[in-house]
Amino acid sequence: MKNPEQAWIWIKSHIKQEWKTAFGSAVLFGLLIHMPMLLSDIPNHDGLDSMYFDQNMITSGRWFLTVACGFSSYYTLPWVIGLIAILNLALASAALTEFLEIKSRISIILVSGLLVSFPAAASTFAYVFTMDGYMLALFLAILSVLLTARFRRGFLGGMVCLALSMGTYQAYLPFAVLLSLYGILMLAMSELSLKEKLQRGMKYLYMGVLGIILYYAVLRVLLVIQGKVLDDYQGINGMASLGEKGLFSVIKSMYGDFFAFTFKGNVLYHNIFSIAGVMILSGLTLLVLVRLALRKKWWKSIWFYLILLLAAGGVPAAANVILLVSPDVNYHLLMRYQWVLFLILMIAFLSRNGFGSASGEETGAIPSDQGRERERQKLGISDTAGALGCWLMLAAAAVLILNYAVTDNIAYSNLAKRYEKTYAYCVRLLDRIEQTEGYYQGIPIAMIGVVGDEEYPPTDITGSVTSGMIGIPGDSLLYRGENYQRFIQNYLGATLNILPPEAMAEAYYAEFYRKMGSFPAADSIQIVDGIMYIKTENME
Repeated sequence: MKNPEQAWIWIKSHIKQEWKTAFGSAVLFGLLIHMPMLLSDIPNHDGLDSMYFDQNMITSGRWFLTVACGFSSYYTLPWVIGLIAILNLALASAALTEFLEIKSRISIILVSGLLVSFPAAASTFAYVFTMDGYMLALFLAILSVLLTARFRRGFLGGMVCLALSMGTYQAYLPFAVLLSLYGILMLAMSELSLKEKLQRGMKYLYMGVLGIILYYAVLRVLLVIQGKVLDDYQGINGMASLGEKGLFSVIKSMYGDFFAFTFKGNVLYHNIFSIAGVMILSGLTLLVLVRLALRKKWWKSIWFYLILLLAAGGVPAAANVILLVSPDVNYHLLMRYQWVLFLILMIAFLSRNGFGSASGEETGAIPSDQGRERERQKLGISDTAGALGCWLMLAAAAVLILNYAVTDNIAYSNLAKRYEKTYAYCVRLLDRIEQTEGYYQGIPIAMIGVVGDEEYPPTDITGSVTSGMIGIPGDSLLYRGENYQRFIQNYLGATLNILPPEAMAEAYYAEFYRKMGSFPAADSIQIVDGIMYIKTENME
């Protein structure tokens, strides 16, 4: 048996340089971009209820989340949770570059930068209390595909990783599906025999089907053990059921949503710089694909067009497979991280076909310069055109990374301002509550959780950038009475006895309540029959 020092030396000798580059660049990008969230206590609305949360989300199907988040404790500790999340994201980056077989150092750095900077990561980081678990789920989803591709029976380990990933957060299933689809396409373009292609391609299917079955089986067993049932939140209780929707209707919504979010989601691109970056990467990829088809005479084969058709039809379905699992889900940005793969896979495809840096090794023992030259010769691309393509790929990806990094920090800036505005609002409200005649500690309080736009007009100026980033836009953290209770308790040190929403069911339409003014009006707080009523919004 090796002692710890010998084991460390053995581990270092087996870590590839590509893994080190991917891991290190992801950590560096993560710290540079997401540091505001690590160094500040700026919760969003869900964070107010999760200052301490054991993450037992079994009723939402997330049976492994309590374990995944347990390493950082169940307290909201931004620095600790943030560091673990970045390390998990760095592991995901290393696994991703290994699966994609990217050898070019610059390409690896670009892939890491895109993975870490994409706005879906910022939206996830806004949910500080759970981001380490979610980033672990992302790593496990990628690892499931990597194990499947690398080992003869790797689909067995892959199915376990996929089940654990879904047991933490089901939204990263599309990541595994899209990567599997890419792996199958690369097999189709390879020189392997048809039998070998089918054997290797079927492993992805085995991994996916067995992984989902294992996830669902464990879920059912744990629900029985804990005596619970699936919640109706996000339609999770209708998982694997189309409900009232027919299959055709669900498929139609999958494709419609894919194109709507891709072209109008205000995330993949939202200004001229990001549009240019996406267009350049897409143009280069299309150019190389056409050159490959011409040089290898794929265009003469019916299989080439059939594969293209299946790929074009399969990508939207793969990206939105979560809608097939749960058709009634509120499909927000935390569930759309897989869109960054379209950019990453373009870089991987270009890197495999002669575009890359002048450092590291390409394939086998051929130096990188010679390897790229040979690939370009296969495509009939001159050295000048190849160098221009490399520069264009680098510039486009770098612009996208910078654009996403700025977007993330605009989002964090607004989230910080939401906290400050909420703090100022609650200070004024708490003072008025305590000064109201008849108030005493523990008096029942009935209120609606919104902040009235008429009295406090919206001041968020980031909507054009952050409108698609859940948990970040807006002016206030307050949407429910419980939000007031948690915020005032944890940040102002006062405890209010706010009644549950059903207490407002009748009072909301009562004559006295309708006549009350909205806060900060003089009559916005009244005590009626021993209950303090607070009106924060204009009912009209």
